[in-house]
Amino acid sequence: MLRWAWTQLTSMRTALFLLLLLAVAAVPGSLFPQRPASPAVVTQYLTDNPEVGPWLDRFQLFDVYSSVWFSAIYLLLFLSLIGCVIPRAIQHYKAMRSQPPRTPRRLSRLPEYGSMAVPAEAGVSARSAVEEAARLLKRRGYRVNVRDADTDRPSVGAERGFAKEIGNLIFHTSLIGVLVSVAVGGQFGYTGQRVLVEGETFVNSLIGYDSFNPGTGFTEDRLDPFSLTLDKFEVVFDRESTTHYGQPLDFTATMSVRDEPGAPAEQQVLKVNHPLTIGGSNVYLMGNGYAPVVTIRDGDGNIAHQGPVVAIPNDGAYTSTMVIKVPDAKPEQLGFVGFFLPTAMEGDDGVAYGSDPDPINPRLYLNSYYGDLGLDNGDPKNVFVLDTSSLTVLNDRNQDSGGIELAAYETKELPNGMGSITFDGLVRYAALDIHHDPGKLGALVFSSLAMAGLGASLFIGRRRVWVRAGTHEDGRTMVEWGLLARGEDHRLAPEAATISKLLRDQWLTDPGPQAHNSKSAAGVDNS
Repeated sequence: MLRWAWTQLTSMRTALFLLLLLAVAAVPGSLFPQRPASPAVVTQYLTDNPEVGPWLDRFQLFDVYSSVWFSAIYLLLFLSLIGCVIPRAIQHYKAMRSQPPRTPRRLSRLPEYGSMAVPAEAGVSARSAVEEAARLLKRRGYRVNVRDADTDRPSVGAERGFAKEIGNLIFHTSLIGVLVSVAVGGQFGYTGQRVLVEGETFVNSLIGYDSFNPGTGFTEDRLDPFSLTLDKFEVVFDRESTTHYGQPLDFTATMSVRDEPGAPAEQQVLKVNHPLTIGGSNVYLMGNGYAPVVTIRDGDGNIAHQGPVVAIPNDGAYTSTMVIKVPDAKPEQLGFVGFFLPTAMEGDDGVAYGSDPDPINPRLYLNSYYGDLGLDNGDPKNVFVLDTSSLTVLNDRNQDSGGIELAAYETKELPNGMGSITFDGLVRYAALDIHHDPGKLGALVFSSLAMAGLGASLFIGRRRVWVRAGTHEDGRTMVEWGLLARGEDHRLAPEAATISKLLRDQWLTDPGPQAHNSKSAAGVDNS
């Protein structure tokens, strides 16, 4: 039973089925949010779908690529390919060391057949004709074997095209290499995200990431010791087109890069689809926006918060939501939630809206709260979400205190002596995605080898040629030859015509009417 199971697993049909099954199993990874890439999105999906969500989570559809069932298909495919390749490699090695098959009794039954008669005055014996044919075939890259040289009907068997099977083996071996490379990347690689404001420096350490997703075999010493400083971030908007006015045309992040501590800074440019490569890591530009610089003083007059606050853009005009949490404020913790408009306009209904992505008239519109922000109990909190259920309102547009509206360099006092907030200015930020994949080079090499092997298996023909000679009673030497391809080979007929021309040109000055003929054979008599 075990032998039968292993035979079924290592068949080429099973390998192809598992390869198709792996492709189908990867589809849910694009249909449902994946926890390693977007844990917050998965949490929101479970909240929005309380009935279906838990069932999907039980079947690991939010962790497709690390799920038990996907890993099982992956490992079975890996074993199946190994079981296919090793026996075929051994068999092909034996075939390469063996002699070409014996000459069929009736060459005329082969798909490509030709014959000719060498005149007696040419002085060509059957043996010399076969030896000369062997020499010509060897020059064309055939592996030859002269047999029955001492008889009255000697022949030569020739074979070439072993690179076809070698290409096939390289293709399947490379698939194994690709699987191993992907596994190595998933095991020892990592992916991290960081929002970097102009003037800030990111050091490649665990504490420097906003979010970090390591592989199962990741260790901290695998982090490349580089640092990045965002010197300037520029966005070019369309100012000429009437249909696409205000849409972004180009993003450019000018960065100072240090490969290791103490190394001189090298200025590099980061663009969309043009990542930075530092050591074994790639840095991609994934997003951008504005970070209003605010100063918040508490009720005691002390600065409780000062610096840029990242605002998340929601539309093409960079209308951005923002949250400010001030846990160090006294006597009560403070929280702010609202939105930022680079170019604020006011509609007829008195509601502000963003009209342009450039900061022509930047304004902050916030509500303020005080109370316990829930940051002291150790539970992780989303920095871009403020839970106001346990907070008390200070400023709100629906109350007498009104909402906070701040223009650049303007200060607003909070009610009840809770402090003040000042809009000090505006800077840009870039959202970076850092990838480290130690298996990517191997995946590139093996995928390139797979394509080369596939090309060899498709375009190299496996062919066999037999030439037999005999002496006629009138003294002429009769020469006949036949060709056979392994599988379909539309280039067999041109090859047969070339060999026919070489043989006839060797001994005949006038080929006469006996030309090479091509036909479809019903079978080959190897008896």
